Amino acid sequence: MTRAPVALEKNTSFVTENSLKVIAMSVNLLPPDVNSLFPIAGVKIGIVEAGIRKQGRKDLSVFLLEPGCSVGGVFTRNRFCAAPVQICQLHLKQGGDIRALLVNTGNANAGTGADGLARARSTCEALAERLHVNPSQILPFSTGVIMESLPSERIIAGLDAAIAHAKAEEWLGAAQAIMTTDTAPKAFGTQLEIGGKTVSITGISKGAGMIRPNMATMLGFIATDACVNPALMQEIATALAEGSFNRITVDGDTSTNDSLVVVASNQAAHARIDSLQSKEGQLLFNALLKVATQLAQAIVRDGEGATKFITVQVAGGATAHECSKVAYAIAHSPLVKTAFFASDPNLGRILAAVGYAGIEDLDQSLIELYLDEVHVATHGGRHPNYQEADGQRVMQQSEITVRVDLGRGGATHTVWTCDLSHEYVTINADYRS
Repeated sequence: MTRAPVALEKNTSFVTENSLKVIAMSVNLLPPDVNSLFPIAGVKIGIVEAGIRKQGRKDLSVFLLEPGCSVGGVFTRNRFCAAPVQICQLHLKQGGDIRALLVNTGNANAGTGADGLARARSTCEALAERLHVNPSQILPFSTGVIMESLPSERIIAGLDAAIAHAKAEEWLGAAQAIMTTDTAPKAFGTQLEIGGKTVSITGISKGAGMIRPNMATMLGFIATDACVNPALMQEIATALAEGSFNRITVDGDTSTNDSLVVVASNQAAHARIDSLQSKEGQLLFNALLKVATQLAQAIVRDGEGATKFITVQVAGGATAHECSKVAYAIAHSPLVKTAFFASDPNLGRILAAVGYAGIEDLDQSLIELYLDEVHVATHGGRHPNYQEADGQRVMQQSEITVRVDLGRGGATHTVWTCDLSHEYVTINADYRS
């Protein structure tokens, strides 16, 4: 059975992870520009079909890093984190020279206990043996179904082919290989000049459902050939996550496997960046953040069943934290999200979300609410010039901005979310079929 897509500006494709083929929608998500997916000197990617869950699809990726790469990573805050997350955190903490990333889709290796840890370790050991490095120099990543045993023997069987076929120009293939319920690959790149040298940045991500900050149900890999002090990499990864992936939500569920890894291969031949506060450090970080933001927003645009891309901007807070609480209260609300799906200007639901966000001394008489340019509420009540037809006109758009002013100070926060449609339920009801 298929459902007719809502008549909005968007892309459509079939969800290949499900045997029940429903029409999956993404909101103005353009295909990756292959000309902007720059090879990164010092990084090669090999992709193979390992038969981890489905036959006939690439599901195993190996990122080979030359000696001297600097690596930082940020992971889910879900306390039931997956085996590969636990191992990645341990290997990064040990501070060794990371030489490879090992990524599988089709199986999350989460909720698998001691057996899951042993299987993840066995894949690291097998890859390390082939690369003549220590297992602690391998970072494993998994995505897919939770609480199923990882077919580690299939992963190990695919390693030789992945290594043999590794090349620098495989970023798009890697973006495709890590997809689950994604309708399209997510990949972006950019270049900049530092110290008279051209610096390249390329990144990929996956994610469409089970998306909630801390981080998202996502895998994200960003690499640059910039020369960066290894001591800065964790700071860079954390700041990138806070400015991008920790500002998105699709359904409020925090995954067990969220991972963002940032690699600097140190091969661009400019003077090493030792501070993010330097001119060169700011240039690099802003370019990295541009790529990370595009990848994060692509996840929301490709949210399961999404038909609307919604920006929630909260200003006038006493602190950024309380602005964040209000923004997420709006972005997580099923009542708000279903109203957007229906293009129903039942905008009192937004005010209700502002009210229960957890600001104890909030003065509702100071609240201002806008839908794009339409002034919906003023001083906590309906604006005298607001017409429901104006609200409905905006809500029929595929891209919408909700603006709230709390009237308490100068702090701001922005998050990105989507609506909640019938298709979200259908996709997740049949995810394991």
